[in-house]
Amino acid sequence: MAIEHTAMLSRVAASIYWMSRYVERVENIARFIDVNLHLMLDLPVDTRQQWEPLVTVTGDHELFAGRHGEPSRDNVIEFLTFDAQYGNSIVSCLRKARENARSVREVISSEMWECVNEFYLFVTSAAARASAYNDPHSFFNTVKLSSQKFVGIGDGTMSHGEGWHFLRLGGFIERAEKTSRIVDVKFFILLPRVEYVGTPYDSIQWAAVLKSASALEMYRKRYHRISLKQVVDFLVLNRQFPRAIRYCLVAAEESLHAITSSPPGTFSNEAERRLGRLRAELDYSDIDEILEPGLHAYLDSLQTKLNAVDDAVFNTFFALRPPGSGT
Repeated sequence: MAIEHTAMLSRVAASIYWMSRYVERVENIARFIDVNLHLMLDLPVDTRQQWEPLVTVTGDHELFAGRHGEPSRDNVIEFLTFDAQYGNSIVSCLRKARENARSVREVISSEMWECVNEFYLFVTSAAARASAYNDPHSFFNTVKLSSQKFVGIGDGTMSHGEGWHFLRLGGFIERAEKTSRIVDVKFFILLPRVEYVGTPYDSIQWAAVLKSASALEMYRKRYHRISLKQVVDFLVLNRQFPRAIRYCLVAAEESLHAITSSPPGTFSNEAERRLGRLRAELDYSDIDEILEPGLHAYLDSLQTKLNAVDDAVFNTFFALRPPGSGT
């Protein structure tokens, strides 16, 4: 797809891209909450200390405090899941994904539309709201599976042309960013006290992080014990695990080059240049280089670069923002 899109083609591409990002974001919010639910079962920490980091990492702590008060389990679940006035809640993201899907129904398959519509209706139903508080593990697992179902239906029913590559590009950029945040919250915020580092509590937390990324089983097949260095290596630099940041960037770059028809290893626009540079940085990094300056500093820089990639995708391909678009 050349850069000189018509406004209509740009609108369609942008809607597909953001539809994918929002569905992926929903899954990762559910994963984010689920890791905390697992940690609550195993660690002796007070409620505020356990739930406040999930609000802090959103950057919307003041908004939360003004609307919900103390960061209890139910208040945080309400904010991140059902608060329709919070733009990055699960229900808000699904509403925007549904709006984008409706605007491109002529491009996506009917099965994709039905899936995202049913997903939205499930989350907005009163029964789902009650389930989120009474049986949160089951509710958030259903959310994760529904997101995965949408991705699978897209892969299986949509022609693998330009539209599908925009779908894939958006999903993998979003997934890379959210995997970095899951790791960052554990390392920078969730650990209750410095003296826990290297203790069984530390291992329990890293195991919960792996579970939140559906990575524990695959990690165990590669490593025999849980350690900071190996967990970060697996979730950041692994070439084969589909939620690892490096894997996501490689897949996103493949779709970007498929859209532009630029040969791999070259760039014809700013999006390709930024994504290619970031992917190359991970290709030639090792875990000691990542940990040496501090994991939080590294991940914070990575998130900034991912945001720059998204900005470049917008400037390169999209003439206007689709309904409900934006971070």
